[in-house]
Amino acid sequence: MIGNLKKEFKKYFNEEGKLFFSPGRINLIGEHIDYNGGMVFPLAISLGTYGIAKKRNDSLIRVISGNFSDLGIIEFDIKKPLEKLGNWSDYVKGVVEEILKLKSFDYGFDLYLYGNLPNGASLSSSASLELLIGVIINDFNELGLQQLDLVMAGVGAENNFMGLHCGIMDQFAVGMSKKGTAILLNCATIEYKYAPLELGDTSILIMNTNKRRELVKSAYNDRRNECEEALSIIKTKMPNVNNLCEISSKELEEMKNLFTNPVIYKRAFHAITEQERVINTFKALEDMDLVSVGKYLNGSHESLKNNYEVTGLELDTLVELAQECDGVLGARMVGAGFAGCAIAICKTNKINDVIDYIKPKYLEKIGYNADFYIAEGADGAKKLED
Repeated sequence: MIGNLKKEFKKYFNEEGKLFFSPGRINLIGEHIDYNGGMVFPLAISLGTYGIAKKRNDSLIRVISGNFSDLGIIEFDIKKPLEKLGNWSDYVKGVVEEILKLKSFDYGFDLYLYGNLPNGASLSSSASLELLIGVIINDFNELGLQQLDLVMAGVGAENNFMGLHCGIMDQFAVGMSKKGTAILLNCATIEYKYAPLELGDTSILIMNTNKRRELVKSAYNDRRNECEEALSIIKTKMPNVNNLCEISSKELEEMKNLFTNPVIYKRAFHAITEQERVINTFKALEDMDLVSVGKYLNGSHESLKNNYEVTGLELDTLVELAQECDGVLGARMVGAGFAGCAIAICKTNKINDVIDYIKPKYLEKIGYNADFYIAEGADGAKKLED
């Protein structure tokens, strides 16, 4: 594949370029709590975004995506105001704008990129692209920015340029991961530690609904606003609390009478109990208790379905079918929800049987096929060749 990417770059730009790669991510557990100050447990995967790039001697950036080649080469100047076009190149511009806030730079680049992440499938294709662009800018302009700086530039691109009020988890996992580990990340303090991901005779199966979702157009921002409302209610009783995930489920239960809207209570209940499931999952993995890990995954999906209401027919169908299978320890949706992907912890020698069971039943109920991938770990975004 790399050879074909280099040929495409030369076809469009008549030059030789350098290879960069930025992974996608899955979150083992800890959904919709990164923006609530919670702890999450993501890892980067070997699917991601490849880029062939060459530094320019001027301030132009010229980009083309093999996934959207009909749009052709998109060109803009980093010295001029950046305007949104409503396509994938807006993520590039968002990162450029955020890095310019950190350090000025003069040189643009030519870039051909191709992603093998399913677009809009909750595997962080946008964060993958953002970190790829950050690494390229940092390398070509010798800015000396740390990887965490690039992570924050990706978050800023989403928040400020794209208008999506996401948390830090996706960009952090894409930028900071190490192959063979998951990251236990405290989203309130940005404290983190790497945890060896020892799954024994099991593997992580990714199940793609093939129903696209657009976060900016979804109820994502609504859920964040509902959590902020819940926090404001809690602060009337506990004024020093800054994030939902600072309190326990027992403390929330004691304040239940303060919530006149049961929906707002349910949103808070999900965030706080999901935090507890993350901590318990980490401990279970330390003990190699994969049966308990599976139970926590099942509990996460149940809460995301009933308390946070971000699953939907397609995700629920995949998860419920997986949970019926011999060899599946647990399953849940991943990402923001509404569509996209789910994961299952599955006995490695049963994976083909699981897929064969789910595929026809999903097709019969939903009307189109689901896709399946084995999640293999990866390092964070980086340059692959000098």
